[in-house]
Amino acid sequence: MSTITLEKVKTIKTLNHIAQSALIANDALGLDMDVIGFDPFISVDTAWNLSRNVQRAMTIEQLFAESDFITVHVPLTDDTREMFNETAFSMMKPGVHILNFSRGELINEEDMAAALNSGKVGKYITDFPNENVLKMNNAISIPHLGASTTESEENCAIMAARQLKEFLETGNIKHSVNFPNAFLPYTGKQRLAAFHHNVPNMVGQITSAISDDHLNIADMVNRSRGDYAYTLIDIDSEVNKKLVPGLEEKIKQIAGIITVRVI
Repeated sequence: MSTITLEKVKTIKTLNHIAQSALIANDALGLDMDVIGFDPFISVDTAWNLSRNVQRAMTIEQLFAESDFITVHVPLTDDTREMFNETAFSMMKPGVHILNFSRGELINEEDMAAALNSGKVGKYITDFPNENVLKMNNAISIPHLGASTTESEENCAIMAARQLKEFLETGNIKHSVNFPNAFLPYTGKQRLAAFHHNVPNMVGQITSAISDDHLNIADMVNRSRGDYAYTLIDIDSEVNKKLVPGLEEKIKQIAGIITVRVI
């Protein structure tokens, strides 16, 4: 980063979409930079990790117009493909520096090359090099190795072990490939975890089975992903251990239930 002298620039504008962008924004504040971010889909977790000194851009056009540096943190979708193009560059300050570590296809390469040649874009820094990018003036290409470092692989292994442990102990699901995220603070109460088809009245049938056994529900969460859903329910009473297998079997008999676990 010393090549583009971040420490000498007073303004960095951060296009936030993933949690790592909060770390970048906070680090930029540590370099005595003014930080503004735009994220129409910011999560609660990201907001909690973001410094209160980060200013909010109301539109992406505002971010483009005020930026000395733009860091990109968006997924590649039909809406974001080639979002950095001639039109976007025309809104930016002369000499703006663009850091793209998200996806190479977010950039219109022909427009980027022209903007670099004219000086509209001062530097383009990316870890998605290809033959076109490597030929661009003032483009800095680095290897795409962020997930392959020793530190990253170790942290991923620790994260996976912790999330699997939490699922086994509490039923909570985080960052699953094919399950919805579902989190319910664990307070030690007996918990039912049901994986089922995403069909109408499924939660109603599960809660009815619980109430038929004269049990109260302390808390619950239901999340879905496509054709499947996952429900966590905490029971607000001391459940007789002899009743648990009967309740579990009763819920398993509901049409659409795939599996039930008592925690």
